[in-house]
Amino acid sequence: MKMKECEVNLLFTSSGRRVALIKKFQETLLRCQIDGKIVTTDLKNTAPSAFYSDRHYLVPGVTEKNYVSELLKICMLENIKLLIPLIDTELLILVRNKERFEEIGVKLFLSSQKLNELANDKIKTYEFFIQNNIPSPKVYSEDELKEAVYQFPLLIKPRDGSSSRGVLKIKNQKELDFFKEYIPNAMVQEFIHGTEFTVDVMLDFYGNIKTIVPRERIETRAGEVSKGITRKDFDLISATEMVIKKLPGAVGCITLQCFKKETGEITFIEINPRFGGGIPLSIEAGANFPLWTIEMLSGMNFKETDFSWKENLTMLRFDEAIFTENIGHEYKSHCI
Repeated sequence: MKMKECEVNLLFTSSGRRVALIKKFQETLLRCQIDGKIVTTDLKNTAPSAFYSDRHYLVPGVTEKNYVSELLKICMLENIKLLIPLIDTELLILVRNKERFEEIGVKLFLSSQKLNELANDKIKTYEFFIQNNIPSPKVYSEDELKEAVYQFPLLIKPRDGSSSRGVLKIKNQKELDFFKEYIPNAMVQEFIHGTEFTVDVMLDFYGNIKTIVPRERIETRAGEVSKGITRKDFDLISATEMVIKKLPGAVGCITLQCFKKETGEITFIEINPRFGGGIPLSIEAGANFPLWTIEMLSGMNFKETDFSWKENLTMLRFDEAIFTENIGHEYKSHCI
């Protein structure tokens, strides 16, 4: 594939430690002879991704009032064609400002506002699953908690949380009473036993599915998979396709979390409308998310699904280090 008409400049926001994903996109640009560059932004100048992108910018926190205006400046300065957000907390902020980016010729790799709103609130996610007859762990109401109509263990987590922060297994009443007050916006949920999966899905701007890749979560660290393996489980794939087709305005990479019980029942727990932390495993297995992203930018829509990715490919992640004497100043850029 060659795209000579214009530069394919991509901006990854809140890039943090997402080095593997950045490198996968760089490899795709080089291999496909696509003229373009990778630009990253982050709150900190110590973000590891800053040392792998072609250019890096420091920006305010995503909740600061000038966050979007600073991104717009960077997009104009770097002639950005596509903005790809990488953390949950900025998705709603960006989708609510979609028109401002489109006015300067920048597409957002984002699903609809409605989808981002239901994904951002775990109670709304649960209600979506129940309304659409999609199996999901029961969420207990305040009345049910007062009446103690539950059995231990339970799961407690913030209804607006991300990256598994504040997610705890509750084994007894004493723990429940304490953590229900300790965790902000806490919701209490049925605890599910089974094999946990993350499922990566790719859709074009018209909602056509390109691929579905289930990844068994062998081990996690700080809410992100550290060991995983691809599974060509077509029961999982079919169940995921059913969920995706009911989502309002799904675009780009959608990451679903689910469990497969010993009975074979598949129970969905979360929707994350962005690239998940374990997406490099799916890409390495042959699901070419970077190339498909660029093809979407060129106006291509997906007419056929692709399940040619490798099954049973295992990812074992470990830490690497960057050593530098050059921690820059605000808006400092560098090339590698």
